[in-house]
Amino acid sequence: MDRQDCLLGALPFFHSFGFSVGLWLPLVAGIGVAYHTNPLEARKCGEMCRKYNVTLLVATPTFAWEYVRKFKPEDLHALRVAIVGAERKKPELADAFQEKFGKPLFEGYGATELSPVVAVEAPGYEGRRQKQPGSKRGTVGCPIPGVAARIVNPESFQPLGVDEEGLLLIKGPNVMMGYLGQPEKTREVIRDGWYITGDIAKLDQEGFLTITDRLSRYSKIAGEMVPHLRVEDALHEALSSAEPKLVVTSVADGQKGEKLVVLHTALATTIDELLKCLRESDLPRLWQPRKENFFLIDALPTLGSGKLDLKLVKDTAKRLAAAVKTVAPSVVEEG
Repeated sequence: MDRQDCLLGALPFFHSFGFSVGLWLPLVAGIGVAYHTNPLEARKCGEMCRKYNVTLLVATPTFAWEYVRKFKPEDLHALRVAIVGAERKKPELADAFQEKFGKPLFEGYGATELSPVVAVEAPGYEGRRQKQPGSKRGTVGCPIPGVAARIVNPESFQPLGVDEEGLLLIKGPNVMMGYLGQPEKTREVIRDGWYITGDIAKLDQEGFLTITDRLSRYSKIAGEMVPHLRVEDALHEALSSAEPKLVVTSVADGQKGEKLVVLHTALATTIDELLKCLRESDLPRLWQPRKENFFLIDALPTLGSGKLDLKLVKDTAKRLAAAVKTVAPSVVEEG
């Protein structure tokens, strides 16, 4: 970066991503920054990008979808690098961004407890005889210099090999000292200097990191661990839509321990057609939600940072699932 660069500063400062990149990076690096208080006001953000020749764009996938829909191609005429983080980027979003703006959309990964960056995609290097890729589709790039990543068995904590999915641990100078005044909670998440992320991931032969799910976003159904994100992906594929239309969570079930619940906004197809597509896919039968566990809501709940509000998702699912016991229709609308 140099003094010719300009960052769009639209991420909220109360979130570690917006605080570190939106506030401190311009101050430390001496680059320009164009601030706007609401990242969801996409047209205004686009106008600012065009007016101030924004070269660096950081966002969450939720906000980036808004930019793809509402920015004009010329709004990002000066763009050099665009990176999303804080939640998973779908490949379809990267494709839509590339098609509209002619630039790749990179992804980073981290956590507040990790200052907050662990890994990030980059443009890469290409010389006359050498080439070093800085990005790979489906990954969040490689760990940044000085940061080590380890994949372990979630129960035994034994290290796993290349391309094996397991619990992600991180070690390096980016790991926090601990939670203020909470030594017991700190000991739960830091073991021998390794921070336990709670994310399920894998490392490939070249060191690229792929985040596959949150450990907390698994359900144990009839003794089998069912990943919510993979069910979501299958449902979005059946909808032929990459934009967030639904979220998968779970509630307690007396017979199988837990059951999947799908909260969704208005869909262009019926639940019956959606379930028919799932039955014809390679998604295991146990992973397929039942019709009576689909619930229509006005909008997917999000936090101010743009992430899904998973706590509110879970609470809403519990409330609507409980209502099914006393309401006749199989699909219950929120409210």
